[in-house]
Amino acid sequence: MIFKDKAPLYSTEVERRQGEEILYINFMNAPFIPSLADDPTIMGRVVDALAENPEISRIVFVQQRNYNYPFNQITLLSEIARIYNYLTKQEGLLSPDKLRVYGNVPEIYEEMSSFVGLLRQDPLYCYDKLRRKITSLRQESQTNNQVMGYLRLLERIISLLDETAIIKNYRDKIELTGRQGREIYNSIFRADILPNFTFTRLVAQLPDDAELVDQYELDFQSENATVTVMKRKNDSKFFYHLMPPEYSLSEDHHYLLNLARNVLIEHRPKAEEFTDPEKTRHVFFNVAKDLLNELSQNKKIGLTYNELNKLARILVRYTIGYGIIEVLLADSKLQDVSLNAPIAQNPVFVRHQDYDECVTNIIPSYEDADSWAGKLRLQSGRPLDEANPILDTDLVFGNVRARVAAVKEPLSPQGLAYAFRRHRDDPWTLPLFIKNKMINSFTAGLLSFLVDGNRTLLVAGTRSSGKTSLLGALMLEVMSKVRIIVIEDTLELPVDSLRKNNYDILRMKVRSALLEGTTEVEASEGIRTSLRLGDSALIIGEVRSSEAKALYEAMRVGALANMVAGTIHGDSPYGVFDRVVNDLGVPETSFKATDLIIVANPVRTPDGLHNKKRVVSITEVRKHWKEDPMEEKGFVDLLNYNVEKDSLEPTAELMNGDSEIIKSIAGSVKGWAGNWDAVFDNIILRGKIKQEIVDLAEKLNKPALLEAKFNVLSNNAFHRISDEISGEFGLPISEQVFPRWQQWAYDTAKSF
Repeated sequence: MIFKDKAPLYSTEVERRQGEEILYINFMNAPFIPSLADDPTIMGRVVDALAENPEISRIVFVQQRNYNYPFNQITLLSEIARIYNYLTKQEGLLSPDKLRVYGNVPEIYEEMSSFVGLLRQDPLYCYDKLRRKITSLRQESQTNNQVMGYLRLLERIISLLDETAIIKNYRDKIELTGRQGREIYNSIFRADILPNFTFTRLVAQLPDDAELVDQYELDFQSENATVTVMKRKNDSKFFYHLMPPEYSLSEDHHYLLNLARNVLIEHRPKAEEFTDPEKTRHVFFNVAKDLLNELSQNKKIGLTYNELNKLARILVRYTIGYGIIEVLLADSKLQDVSLNAPIAQNPVFVRHQDYDECVTNIIPSYEDADSWAGKLRLQSGRPLDEANPILDTDLVFGNVRARVAAVKEPLSPQGLAYAFRRHRDDPWTLPLFIKNKMINSFTAGLLSFLVDGNRTLLVAGTRSSGKTSLLGALMLEVMSKVRIIVIEDTLELPVDSLRKNNYDILRMKVRSALLEGTTEVEASEGIRTSLRLGDSALIIGEVRSSEAKALYEAMRVGALANMVAGTIHGDSPYGVFDRVVNDLGVPETSFKATDLIIVANPVRTPDGLHNKKRVVSITEVRKHWKEDPMEEKGFVDLLNYNVEKDSLEPTAELMNGDSEIIKSIAGSVKGWAGNWDAVFDNIILRGKIKQEIVDLAEKLNKPALLEAKFNVLSNNAFHRISDEISGEFGLPISEQVFPRWQQWAYDTAKSF
């Protein structure tokens, strides 16, 4: 809510949205900072407004900064307003006819007027004054019947006040107040202070009953934002407190931003402006700098070069950007950000890599939520309306990538809601998964071997199990000389990172399974098209719907040529079979094109408070079964998760060399056919190399060695050295390959 320049001081507007009524009071031209706690006149105006609008749940004082008083504080005054309304209108206490029965009318009228006026402006002092008056009247009432009537009136008034929350909670502290002192109200009424260019609220105060757990700074667009993590008593969630740079600006800087924003919001962005968001941001950043510079000179407000850039970045963030959401997503430790409907009545929730589920100090606004929806529609080209109440897309700014799911009415009856899944700045790698214990080094070696063997595989798991991250790590195990085609409906896989590491990679974006009638190509057609684009490894972001049939067609066509892989929801190999065959309509015999199913699921700790992401099984799908692979022993586990050891362990089938998939891979490699020891040696070698990268990163204190760039170089070096050793000894013998690779790794790591 932005009042017009000529709107009178103290003018009000009420906004009603999704069961919440918000009262805005204009203080734009006031020569003071409005405060409910400090100013009795303002408190009186608020009580008057609440008496006229009893359904008000939140009040915002609009100035260069907005001062928001939330529901739990406003209800304290709402009770006072109801009593005030009852006494003055229903009881008519200030009517001379009503007061005549109590004695001297002018004297009683003056006293009652004082009480009623004081009730509006200082209810605690009013209560204290009434209590003292009642004590005095009780001594006089024994000899004067009129005094007795007046006493009963005051006792009735104070009995009404006794039932209010503000009196119940602060009755014992009332003696600390005085007519001129309002210190007690400072602990009752604390406004959330927010910039005038956004109505997303931040609770600035840290909770009193919480213990500090962690604090760190976010380096966001050359600005610092402070994150404080606290633990409150009797709350299983941690409290995530964010203080972004825009919430601590000076009044002059707020003033300039408000002026500049009022100019820029007149611009109506077109869809084509969102085809290249980074270019659009760069253009708007330069426009914002010029505009702010001109305004600062006109208003004679000095700005340094750094201040000008900072304000321009903030202005871009709150015009064509996503405001506070961008600051949240800049925290690399966050994995998920959830905004529930009704969006202005719930705090934002986040999932933190160290503290799991957290509640934040951020409460979004309807205005910002609507603005984000409009931008997502323009950026994605996908609808979000009553006919299409679900929007899946991606969000990219700077180095931040996130998947966005938005829902609205009628699916979400209380309005817009959002879920942001933040992708890691750089893709996950197998050494990173070893370090985080999602897999062990032997598993990493086996996965590397299977990817090199050009198998067809599905990475399965529940929500937030790490499926997409694991698939991205497996893509890095594909030799960089191999072309890769990636098909996604929402862009999540680390294609840009692979391109930076010299991969030949083509990304194709297809229609979401939730949409119909858009200009986007169906996923099944995209998969079939990929088969006509030359020899390539094929990666499917997620198997959701009818494209499953086309995927299995690609698996059959591409078998033994290049890897075909995708992710799918399922908590076990049979769960994947059931979904693919019974839910998605793929024939049972076509499912045999699946070579391997990797299942990743969260493992809950005994206290129930934490989830650890783990690969829990790697299973090969054999080809002899006809109808049900479970009953006909078509699923053979190669690795299983040992919950006691918190680690994957090879099964007897793998250790005994009874894996048809591995035998098939070995059968096409000279020197490996029928030589299980040589094959197993290669798997061990690959795992040993992955573990060595983890150890080397820790030893040299160079975490960058765990990232994609070094791992791509390592894989290239491994294949080159293996080829050299094979030329010398006939096979890539581990005892010969590892020392040479190790020397390469140490030499490269020193200058990395």
